[in-house]
Amino acid sequence: MRAALASQEVRALLREGSARLEAAGLATARQDAEWLLASILDVARFDLFREPEREVTAGAAARYQALVERRAGHEPLQHLLGFEDFHGVRLAVTPDVLIPRPETEGLVDWAIALLGSGSSAVVADVGTGSGAIACALAAAVPGLDVLAVDRSLAALSVAAKNVRALGLSARVRLLAGDLLAPLGSLPRGLDMVVANPPYLPSAVIGGLPREVAGFEPRLALDGGSDGLQVIRRIVAAAPAALRPGGWLLMEIGEDQAGSVASLMAAEGFSGIASRLDLRGVERYVAGRLLEPGAPEPGAPRPVPPKPGPTEPPARRVCG
Repeated sequence: MRAALASQEVRALLREGSARLEAAGLATARQDAEWLLASILDVARFDLFREPEREVTAGAAARYQALVERRAGHEPLQHLLGFEDFHGVRLAVTPDVLIPRPETEGLVDWAIALLGSGSSAVVADVGTGSGAIACALAAAVPGLDVLAVDRSLAALSVAAKNVRALGLSARVRLLAGDLLAPLGSLPRGLDMVVANPPYLPSAVIGGLPREVAGFEPRLALDGGSDGLQVIRRIVAAAPAALRPGGWLLMEIGEDQAGSVASLMAAEGFSGIASRLDLRGVERYVAGRLLEPGAPEPGAPRPVPPKPGPTEPPARRVCG
């Protein structure tokens, strides 16, 4: 793009910005150009169409062109704007946190359905990052208390900003530490553990789009050699934190549902189920922790057997 030596009209800047981003191979070139110019002018995107002849000062045009060049280098749009909209809330994002994805909104929807909109439950969001899940849950369920955990102090700083901005400080508490370790003082005190853990196999990280591999924190992406390294640890630790009847709900990678269900069953979870994301991929898995031998909530009580010869008890293989 040519340097801005004088004021220019909105439509001219959008035309130039779109062309530059198209040349960089960005499929969302026009939309990105609009978002960037709207952010510079501090207006809504729609306002750009209402005033295509609006004059943009030379200084503002130069700042816009600088952002376009950064986006042409595949820097995420959310990093340039400084925010992302997620499940009805606007969240600050930085390179220190994973950018919230639409897929994760499905995880939040399922959590709300399991908890109930009038719930007064206590939930832990493990690996909270920007605080996206914690804030979305607390905003949607007014009686909910959320413990948001992350080992990254930089991520917790971003989450703290979002919690304050959304007025959720009274119900979202931030804890620093590794996975469920900071919850050791609350043994069996949680109604739900929810997580969007790193689940990508290490070998695929380098082949991800440049926006992801080059700019988002590897800590939030890399799930070890098979993608299940962190998931295994969450599943193993969750029973000590959950009340009987409590839920474990996670976002997972493609083709991991069967393996994760087996891990959960081995740790005593019952009623294990998966759900599809917007692309039809098994993206979420949930299970409920029951006391050994307890019937599932809502299930008929077993009928006592008639007196007779003693037989070995039947083994419940899964669920």
